Amino acid sequence: MAKPAETELYAPVKAWLEGLGYEVKSEVGPADVVALREGADPAIVELKAGFSLTLLQQAVARQAITDLVYVAVPRWSGKPGWRAFKGNVGLCKRLGLGVLSVRLKDGFVQLHADPSPFRPRKSKVKTARLLSEFERREGDPNTGGTRGKVVTAYRQDAEKLAAFLAKEGPMKGAALVKATGVTTATRMMAINHYGWFVRVERGVYGLTEEGRAAQED
Repeated sequence: MAKPAETELYAPVKAWLEGLGYEVKSEVGPADVVALREGADPAIVELKAGFSLTLLQQAVARQAITDLVYVAVPRWSGKPGWRAFKGNVGLCKRLGLGVLSVRLKDGFVQLHADPSPFRPRKSKVKTARLLSEFERREGDPNTGGTRGKVVTAYRQDAEKLAAFLAKEGPMKGAALVKATGVTTATRMMAINHYGWFVRVERGVYGLTEEGRAAQED
């Protein structure tokens, strides 16, 4: 299917703005669409056949003219298209941009976000989780932008337990807590996220063959 032209978006967007009481003209100065209404700030709409960095750069540049800046793109297709569109709407909100989608088959225009200052809602839980991971992690074992295995504080704790079991043999969880300082030792071995641990008897854990192999890597 051929990519729609930006010009196909103009008529539906113009009709939508006119329905809100605006007088609308295209290609005024640097803007794709300019809409004026008595007693209101001008509204600008940037049209594109799809979300792109260029579209966002152009829209942000128009914020030097007015706070009422929208981007308009063709309506998404399918679930993957919706997920990508939803992510882009979130990005536009953070940039203070409004978002319109246009269903080309019938010209239906849907408003997904109005331009407004973005004030991110902070999550105390996420902040606490980040700080906890930072404090618990020993040293700086990763390289920024690492792809593949990332050494977390959880993995470091698991490696401590596995190393001690490899040296001393099966032990009770409580003894491992005292020996290694890993306060969640029993729970970690019971969950066995990496497949390294095996319960030998009630409360006593040892290493699996996979756990022994991991010590040799």
